[in-house]
Amino acid sequence: MFGFLKKDQVAPDAPKPSWTDRLKAGLSRTRATLNTPLGELFSRARIDDELLEELESTLLMADCGVEATQWLLDELRARVKKEKIESPAALRGALIDLLTQLLMPLEQPLVIEGQKPFIMMIAGVNGAGKTTSIGKLAKQFQNEGHGVLLAAGDTFRAAAREQLAEWGRRNDVTVIAQDGGDPAAVVFDAISAARARGIDVMMADTAGRLPTQLNLMEEIAKVRRVIQKAEPSGPHEVLLVLDANIGQNAIAQVKAFDKAIGVTGLVVTKLDGTAKGGVLAAIARQCPKPVRFIGVGEGIDDLQPFKAREFVEALFGQ
Repeated sequence: MFGFLKKDQVAPDAPKPSWTDRLKAGLSRTRATLNTPLGELFSRARIDDELLEELESTLLMADCGVEATQWLLDELRARVKKEKIESPAALRGALIDLLTQLLMPLEQPLVIEGQKPFIMMIAGVNGAGKTTSIGKLAKQFQNEGHGVLLAAGDTFRAAAREQLAEWGRRNDVTVIAQDGGDPAAVVFDAISAARARGIDVMMADTAGRLPTQLNLMEEIAKVRRVIQKAEPSGPHEVLLVLDANIGQNAIAQVKAFDKAIGVTGLVVTKLDGTAKGGVLAAIARQCPKPVRFIGVGEGIDDLQPFKAREFVEALFGQ
């Protein structure tokens, strides 16, 4: 029998995969880059220089970067010698432990208590998923019981205002916006509105721009200065949204935006669309900033706080 539903029966909703399952699925491309060659390496009879050289190439292919890869290999060699590791299979466990150790300092959850309104400035180049991330975070903050207000400070791109306004409608969140005009003025108005309404979290979208566009980088630096005039303790968080697909270019973006506006945390999006998830290791060595959230999909729940061990275990399919 095919088990057709009767007329008044409703098919039960399929259970939604857990975040762990979604993270594993999202990291499948990076995992394939790592695990196929690693599986061959770790099935060998012994640990030798050739194995370690091929391991180095594999880590570089996953965009771990030269510095992180060198650190991992140096630490592996030291551990092999100290703990007398002879089995390549045991080397895999050591690699997982070391990568977790490398990423652990990035695991610093965002805390929005202590300031009201808690003023967040969100930056990132066009296409990184900045405005979408703002919408997802707004929903998460609401679910935690916080009042949220958004500032459409990306006056450089009309579509960005419209996109943010749509997120506002979807989440029933007020969006302060102007047609054209000065983004710093929009953000100033939003801070005043947040104070007047007793809002808990105010998030300011800023125009997406490449770090090489110095005049435009100066514009978002101005937004930060205006926030500090309106609230001397702010901004309380400066989030940079990074598209994981750009690999090592993420390092240049972190450094450039940090110089202009003082980045305090990262949101790494689109990890499901790349084989370069190892870029977090490169960030940990070259420009360590707290990774507040990672994204592996389009769903509202597909942006979650970064947890180092969870990430590494999903990366290696544990």
